[in-house]
Amino acid sequence: MERREFLTVAGAVAVGTTMRNGEVEMRNGLAQPISHSAFRIAHSQNPTLSPQVFAQRIQRAQEELKTRQLDLLVVEPSTNFQYFTSYNPGRSERLILLMIPVTGAPVIVCPSFEVERIKRNTTITDARGWEEQEDPWVLVAKAAQELKPRGREGEVAVEPTTSYQSYVRLTTKVRGWIPRDGTAVTERLRIIKSPEEIALIRAAIAATEASIAATFAQLVVGMTERDVSALLSREMASRNSPGGGLVQFGQSSALPHGGPSAGRLTKETVVLIDAGSRVEGYTSDITRTIWFGDAPSDEFKKVFNTVHDAQTAAIENAKPGVTQCQQVDRAARKVITDAGYGQFFTHRLGHGMGMDGHEPPYMVEGNAMVLEPGIVFTDEPGIYQLGKFGVRIEDDCMVTPAGVEVLSHRVAKL
Repeated sequence: MERREFLTVAGAVAVGTTMRNGEVEMRNGLAQPISHSAFRIAHSQNPTLSPQVFAQRIQRAQEELKTRQLDLLVVEPSTNFQYFTSYNPGRSERLILLMIPVTGAPVIVCPSFEVERIKRNTTITDARGWEEQEDPWVLVAKAAQELKPRGREGEVAVEPTTSYQSYVRLTTKVRGWIPRDGTAVTERLRIIKSPEEIALIRAAIAATEASIAATFAQLVVGMTERDVSALLSREMASRNSPGGGLVQFGQSSALPHGGPSAGRLTKETVVLIDAGSRVEGYTSDITRTIWFGDAPSDEFKKVFNTVHDAQTAAIENAKPGVTQCQQVDRAARKVITDAGYGQFFTHRLGHGMGMDGHEPPYMVEGNAMVLEPGIVFTDEPGIYQLGKFGVRIEDDCMVTPAGVEVLSHRVAKL
């Protein structure tokens, strides 16, 4: 492979060979080396979320159940299970079920041999075990009877990712309960991020930005997309923030979710990296598009700057208590359409982000939800011209009482 070529990153930025193994950041329009430790996450990733945080989440869930006149929330192992308990034991053929009543203490039903693991790793103290030869739904029915309101049927909110098999057994083996969709309950709780959640998201963003910069600094002619993807994952692992992402060269970058292609990196081409990593269950989602070579083409600069302007329009138009999610999308889309590239912006503007890389709210036409302080979302307009190249710029944003704070570091226009 040839010696690493110069990279144009958001504005004729040359990354010298001395940065091959170092970190880089954008400072006054230039790539500068920075301390590796500046973005290092503690190796152990010991949880910073205290038991009180999870107690408050249970309390908020109960308040939400009461507001919606529901009596019980049931949750299988999932992101929501982790949100309420601090742990996701994973799903298998053996039932594990969290039961949060509108009043009183929550219960987890699990295999008997898992009781100790559940107690050690979650904040729930009432873990009830069923033996291998037993029907776990008998134990669920017994617990549900204890939690059931007197004199009437109970209404149970079913967490939205619950398996069909579990739903069937819940409705046929647990008597006296009317199933309801629990989506509104869990979405309402998770959509507004607390300060401790924002801190973890910031840490994941910092690790991802540093990993992308370090990966760009090591690009050389002849690499494959898989080579660069593996390099990116190693960079994230070195910061104890596991993750990865899409890597796309040239024409492949015109596919919003393109997979690894067989082509190798050449001079004077586009490189797109869409990446995210995790810190204590919280994620980031950042996309950077660069020109790999001596100087970007005029068309690349025009497209890049149009996408950048669209991203800016979304940020400037997002007002808490006023702006709908669909209006944020419209603001960005108008810039791209007015520039003559409307047909090439083929996806929504962005999505919510937290414990899941993609979660509500979605910045898309038809979503009339009004922005609220504490919402975290991605701002990721793109222009994708098949047979040529694609450009996407993605940053992570938080709605504040005053407007929008960009949690990541935006790149400069070309």
